[in-house]
Amino acid sequence: MRHFDPSLEDRRTLAAEAKKNLLAKFKKNADPNSPEAIEKRREREAIAAARAERQAQREAARREHEVELARQAAIAAEAAREAERIAAEKAAAEAALKAEQESAADAELKEQQKAARDARYAARKAAKKKRR
Repeated sequence: MRHFDPSLEDRRTLAAEAKKNLLAKFKKNADPNSPEAIEKRREREAIAAARAERQAQREAARREHEVELARQAAIAAEAAREAERIAAEKAAAEAALKAEQESAADAELKEQQKAARDARYAARKAAKKKRR
């Protein structure tokens, strides 16, 4: 039954051994010149260098992406300006055509009005001449 019910002395012994093992492990890892510590340091440095390289690659890719976006934005802006210029030219041409058509229609209307007025005048003169 002793295995299932450790006495106080057994528990103290086990605790002391665990403490001693932890202390030995800590002392082994605390020596900066031990081969294990040097190896771990090299591994950490290699990981850090790889991380820095990946970060630099991501940064370069981000800059390239920004340059590409700026180039595409410039192309889009140029296309928008060209479309706006073409639309303005088209609107100006349509306005000029409309003004010319209105001017021609107005001149034709005035010509018709003058012809009608002249016809009325001639009819009045003819009627007056007939009465005499």
